Amino acid sequence: MTNPFLEPSTLPYQLPPFADIADEHYEEAFEKGMAEQLAEISAITRKRDFPMFENTFPALESSGQTLSRVSHVFFNKSSADSTDFTNDLEEKIAPKLAAHQDAILLDSFLYGRVKTVYETLDQQEALTPEDRYLVERWYLEMTLAGAGLDDAQKDRLKELNQQLATLTTKFEKNLLADTNDLAVHFTDVADLDGLEAGEISAAAEAASARGLDGYLVTLVLPTGHPFLAALTKPEVRAKIMAASRARGSNGGEHDNREIVLEIVKLRAERAELLGFENHAAYVTKDETAGTPDAVAAMLGKLAPAAAKNAKAEQADLEKLAGHPVTAADWAYYTEKVRQERYDVDTAALRPWFEAERVLKLGIFGAANALYGITFTERTDLVGYHPDVRIFEVANADGSPVGLYLLDLYTRDSKRGGAWMNPLISQNTLLDQPVVVVNNLNVPKPGAGEPTLLTFDEVNTFFHEFGHALHGLFARVTYPKLAGTNVFRDFVEFPSQVNEMWMLWPEILEKYAIHYETGEPIDAGVVQRIRDSETFNEGHATSEYLAAALLDQAWHTLSAAEAAAVTDVASFEAAALAKVGLDNPAVPTRYSSAYFAHTFSGGYDAGYYSYIWSEVLDADTVEWFKQNGGLTRSNGDRFRELLLGVGGSKDPLEAYRDFRGRDAVIEPLLKRRGLA
Repeated sequence: MTNPFLEPSTLPYQLPPFADIADEHYEEAFEKGMAEQLAEISAITRKRDFPMFENTFPALESSGQTLSRVSHVFFNKSSADSTDFTNDLEEKIAPKLAAHQDAILLDSFLYGRVKTVYETLDQQEALTPEDRYLVERWYLEMTLAGAGLDDAQKDRLKELNQQLATLTTKFEKNLLADTNDLAVHFTDVADLDGLEAGEISAAAEAASARGLDGYLVTLVLPTGHPFLAALTKPEVRAKIMAASRARGSNGGEHDNREIVLEIVKLRAERAELLGFENHAAYVTKDETAGTPDAVAAMLGKLAPAAAKNAKAEQADLEKLAGHPVTAADWAYYTEKVRQERYDVDTAALRPWFEAERVLKLGIFGAANALYGITFTERTDLVGYHPDVRIFEVANADGSPVGLYLLDLYTRDSKRGGAWMNPLISQNTLLDQPVVVVNNLNVPKPGAGEPTLLTFDEVNTFFHEFGHALHGLFARVTYPKLAGTNVFRDFVEFPSQVNEMWMLWPEILEKYAIHYETGEPIDAGVVQRIRDSETFNEGHATSEYLAAALLDQAWHTLSAAEAAAVTDVASFEAAALAKVGLDNPAVPTRYSSAYFAHTFSGGYDAGYYSYIWSEVLDADTVEWFKQNGGLTRSNGDRFRELLLGVGGSKDPLEAYRDFRGRDAVIEPLLKRRGLA
């Protein structure tokens, strides 16, 4: 059988031919893809002509197409539908890919050409702004990667990179296995008192899928589980919270604590080898923040107020409960106080959030109103899993935008959380279209039952679709600048902005319809939701900031300091106490041993990005409100000046193009109840 990765797909939009892909195709394509790209790079570096943009960068950007095709498909599969085969291959291929990346980024001859073009940019007047930005990005990334080091230093750097690739892969696989192992099994339905029928059905389905009787509560990525807001039995809530917090530190073969210590130590050593004080300094050098001090200044400004607000919220909860409130109890009593103070029970809103209406009339409806785009389901096309749905996206004039894949439901083979991946990234150099996928982890109900989403799941859906829009709309020349290839502390901004449409009246009234009665969600309830928007923000902000500051604490260690840390729990406790976020009732959103963002997900020293981006988001929401809200003209402006540029220019410059100025922090402080 011909390996389908070795040539571009002939399916619409070059959708990968999932039906034709077999396990044996992956490793062959990886090996051939790496060899092909190294040969293509060698052809560039063997040239003896004076380095210019035209004889260097188009060829550089055109290299590695086979490797790109297999990588996008494989790593989406390994996170969304993993198997023993994908787990084994990922552990095997990760260090090879790290070595391959180093072979390119540390190539002295290639760096010499890139550096020469960079240093002579002023003499190349015919270049477009995007051409120039591409050169700047390659030069900076190769410099930061260590291309200027001597041979001995490069050898050590390559060793570190391969070790880190192996360890971060192992961390992710351990976490998935431990998350599955620690799912909480109940045999008596009375233990699930407080849950909706659909949630109980999903727990029964999860148990049945593993050959168990009764009900299985699978764990989510954050510390807090959505069921904790509704479960009436405190001992059941405590059992689920204990299981969640035990992940990665439960002993046995899936324990991540030693891996955390080794990752931190190796990252610190690598940073010093590259000339930086610590890993955070290395990472932020190529982000909009610039330095760890800038990150610390912002997070430090927010943490005391957030902790103070959380303490006040805790007092209210304990007044209602009549006893001290634990971390496992917080969400439950929060809903009680919310009901008492605002007459809002978000757990009871699920019947108004039927998934198909949320998708078609909410998610797609807002995108249509803003950007004029339409969505047509392509049941003739096959996804990588039977649950995957495929939609063709078109502009108002009928011209194509791309394909959108949706993988909604949780399963044991899918890692926790929610995310967007590109499968094909648009660029004109290679004449490639765009295909993106959203993954969520919504429990799947029994056959014939509706999928009812929680309030938070609807919010997550809108958020992740914001990433999808960013990937779908970006129109660039070069693959390196495609889609969401922007700075890590900017990439969350477009997705956060898209959350605003969840409760926008013209959108909400279309999708928030009771799935049984057909009654629209009560306008009074919606207003009370809005009135309660800063409610519990002390807790929400504190748990997030605790994780962001913990990430910074690990990654601002010097190599010597990192080597001296021997106990993960002690380090974590001291780090949180230092910033005043060590309230036992408000645990960090992710503890170190299951902090996938920072130890396997690419957000190392970058988890601050969410609130950093939220400054831009809150400022942008103010702009929409001041300029007429949900209109095509506003959507077109946002699409043209921000989403559409992808990574083809400095993102803060793009923001200034859109807003007319830099963002201000006041809207964020107001939103978070910190003003």
